Amino acid sequence: MSLSKNHLKLITSLRQKKYRQKHKLFVVEGIKVVKEFLSSSYELDSLFTTSDEFDDLSRVVRISEQELKKASHLKTPNKVLAIFKVPIAEKLNPKGLIVALDAVNDPGNLGTIIRLCDWFGVSNIVCSQDTVDCYNTKVVQASMGSLTRVFIDYIDLEEFIRTSDQPTFIADMDGDNVYKTQLPNEGVLVMGNEANGVSETIKNLISTKISIPRFGNFQQTESLNVATATAILLSEFRR
Repeated sequence: MSLSKNHLKLITSLRQKKYRQKHKLFVVEGIKVVKEFLSSSYELDSLFTTSDEFDDLSRVVRISEQELKKASHLKTPNKVLAIFKVPIAEKLNPKGLIVALDAVNDPGNLGTIIRLCDWFGVSNIVCSQDTVDCYNTKVVQASMGSLTRVFIDYIDLEEFIRTSDQPTFIADMDGDNVYKTQLPNEGVLVMGNEANGVSETIKNLISTKISIPRFGNFQQTESLNVATATAILLSEFRR
């Protein structure tokens, strides 16, 4: 078999959020990541591969390396491209430690944060509506399969924080030293936009601000990458 024009058109369209939403489909690439999704509750729509590793599956199309390169969303394709169905949104369980993201725009950052949440046992991420789509191909790849184990919901973040009965913490350069702050086992950790941090609207709803102090002699580093900061803060919550 070969890659049809209709399949190529569909795969290409799924680079854009509006078509992912329209078709309720998204792309996963690479043998390791595709296998993670295949072993999860995500439902496979179709799979295109140059390898014989997936011959036992239905809806598999064997294609050439040239066809895979033409269809791939990646600079360096890795033997398999699969289309999965976007699952029906579940209801958020507002318990435990929750990471809230306010306008995080970079796909690599979101993918890394999803992976960090998986590592630190955070089951839920809530995102403002202007946070990058978690089914963006770059997010899926950066999450390295952790997207299958972390629940993500796009909500009215202001309303969520306003009505939450959990202790809420905001990552802020002017906050209290996190290494001297008593942190609970459960709560909401709010991380902000790469360039502007957490919006003023959200800031005004939260009284507890925590920061990661600088130890460098020159004290000139402007800020930490949002994913790096999330890793440090989650580590402190789990200490």
